[in-house]
Amino acid sequence: MPSQGYRAPALTITQLDESLLFENSKKMKALGEIVKRISDTDVPVLITGESGTGKELVAHAIHARSLRNNKDFVKVNCATIPKELLESELFGYEKGAFTGADSNKPGRFEFAHGGTIFLDELGDMPLFLQSKLLRVLQDGQFFRLGGKTEINVDARVITSTNRDLERMVAKGEFREDLFYRLNVIRVHIPPLRERKEEIFPLARHFLQKYGRLYGRPGKNLSEKTFSLLTDYTWPGNVRELENMIRKMVVLENEETVLREFISIRREEIDPGLSEQGDHPRYSLRNIGKKAALEAEKKAIRKVLEQTRWNRSKAAKILRVSYKTLLYKIKESGLDN
Repeated sequence: MPSQGYRAPALTITQLDESLLFENSKKMKALGEIVKRISDTDVPVLITGESGTGKELVAHAIHARSLRNNKDFVKVNCATIPKELLESELFGYEKGAFTGADSNKPGRFEFAHGGTIFLDELGDMPLFLQSKLLRVLQDGQFFRLGGKTEINVDARVITSTNRDLERMVAKGEFREDLFYRLNVIRVHIPPLRERKEEIFPLARHFLQKYGRLYGRPGKNLSEKTFSLLTDYTWPGNVRELENMIRKMVVLENEETVLREFISIRREEIDPGLSEQGDHPRYSLRNIGKKAALEAEKKAIRKVLEQTRWNRSKAAKILRVSYKTLLYKIKESGLDN
């Protein structure tokens, strides 16, 4: 079996900083205990939670604690790879399987042999591939695209999603038998707004991380800033917090970022309103922007429903690139 090619950096528990991940809130401490108990088994794990909560970090932590930690951790994001290419990415192809297939190419399952494969955004996997994934889970065997020889693979499967798989099963959008096969152990990561005691240590960690990265160490945040961070609901979760702290370090201007942040919070509390002095008034620009975004969201939802959530077809109908559509879906919250 191949041993390199799609390998993700094998993060150790030390590099992950387990104390930062699991020790700063009651909910994450409980999750950390579950991770400890399941890591040395090969049982499938389904990680759920909103975007930006840290699902990949938890998957890395499970792999790092497992007996497979000296082998590859291979990540596949099922949402970012076009559905027409996902099968060949996962299972590889044989020479001549299609136009342009000039040689044999192993898939990511083969690269994960002996290690762990992490299927991120599993809810975006098309139905025809779900049946092939089910066979791999049951028998550890599959065919490459265009292949005639069965390939045996031994890889632990960890999956994640921010979508409601039970609802997708009920609507016929996700295989019920695959769902139960993957949902042996479910690990749910709560959103950052439910574990606000983590905001201070996370912000401090990101300050140190990006201070070292950009050669600007020693940066501290004011009490006012930490108070604002704690009161915010963080719809983008830890990823949003990290990006905000990164921006503060890069700009070396806390006040500039705070003014933008306060504007975001004001919109969150009272959409369409902006403050000028002591006299709140409607911002026509913000109202127009919100109306345009809402109209765009309705149009995208309608086309996605017409195409049964085939993003490639939807992108062609909407006359945007595939990547732009994925961004718009995530921006408008349709991926939830």
